[in-house]
Amino acid sequence: MQLAAFATASLVLALTPGPGVLFIVARTLAAGRRAGLAAVAGVAAGNLANAVAASLGLAAVFALWPPAYNGVRWAGGGVLLWMAVQSWRRAGLEAAAQAPGGERQDAHQAFWVALLNPKTTLFFAALLPPFLDPAAPAAPQSLALGALFVTIAAATDCGYALAAGALAPRLTRWPTAGARVAAIVFGLLGLYALAG
Repeated sequence: MQLAAFATASLVLALTPGPGVLFIVARTLAAGRRAGLAAVAGVAAGNLANAVAASLGLAAVFALWPPAYNGVRWAGGGVLLWMAVQSWRRAGLEAAAQAPGGERQDAHQAFWVALLNPKTTLFFAALLPPFLDPAAPAAPQSLALGALFVTIAAATDCGYALAAGALAPRLTRWPTAGARVAAIVFGLLGLYALAG
């Protein structure tokens, strides 16, 4: 019963667009479905790293020492703003073309977008405890529930990538539109992260 409740809560939260979903959609619109699915893998890896960090107590460090939280938040905002500038520059050069090995770069960037979002670690710290059995060790349960959430989120993220991939061909009339949209999304996410 508790597992079903956790899975339902996870699905509702995963369907709510956040920085990871916006990144996935932006990359899909800019460079196609393969780029979006690579970004899904990167976001899932970053979310899993955050789940592990929350299980190991990083969320408690963030709560007790705000400079750690702010440092990660500012680093994430800086990375996103840098990605916005790079995407805007690429749009002027080669619209939505995907360079060889670009999927690896998309996954790598998506990983950092997810990992450098300290709110994700705090989210895991808040979501997991109500579903833990106090009679059993907390860390293995936290890791298992975190992995379940990451799996559910990856499935919904794939849906977002496929939907954006279906929309992307309509942007071919405006060859720089996808990359420009991606740049704007990255910039807004960066400003949001810096604002706290």
